[in-house]
Amino acid sequence: MFMLPLLRHLSLYLLAMLFVGAGLLHFLRPGIYLRIMPPTLPAPLALVYISGFCEVLGGLGLLWPRSRRWAVWGLLALLVAVFPANIYMALIHEQLGIPGWLAWGRLPLQGVLLWWVWKVRR
Repeated sequence: MFMLPLLRHLSLYLLAMLFVGAGLLHFLRPGIYLRIMPPTLPAPLALVYISGFCEVLGGLGLLWPRSRRWAVWGLLALLVAVFPANIYMALIHEQLGIPGWLAWGRLPLQGVLLWWVWKVRR
């Protein structure tokens, strides 16, 4: 039964690294995220930075048991909040030069991320 706790910890650290890494990309390469921002949203650059900050904060928050609960709820909310950008990316994937399978395949991945975040809450 040693493997199960080890796999849980690896899953938790991998998820935390994924969010921290993705969040840092918002600051290092904001243009990527600006291209998929729906034009109806105000202050797109500010939203890119805010979402990146929240990803980094949420990813780091997963690492400490005392903050994990808040990090989980924050990341779940963030994943829901950025879903319109993923839909917009899928709709305009040709303009962006992104293969359709990749753009549309990103949508169900959001569900996987939601599930994964929910599973590490304990």
